[in-house]
Amino acid sequence: MRVRITLACTECKQRNYNTTKEKKNHPERMETNKYCKFCRKHTVHKETK
Repeated sequence: MRVRITLACTECKQRNYNTTKEKKNHPERMETNKYCKFCRKHTVHKETK
């Protein structure tokens, strides 16, 4: 079952992206490098609650 998650920038803490992930295959929190329109650069985005 896929669950909806929100990705937040680690620098400015803005919640920029919504996506889904397979909880069974990836139980840990997702972390990816994405563009933040508030910082105007690529930063690490982590999964939030």
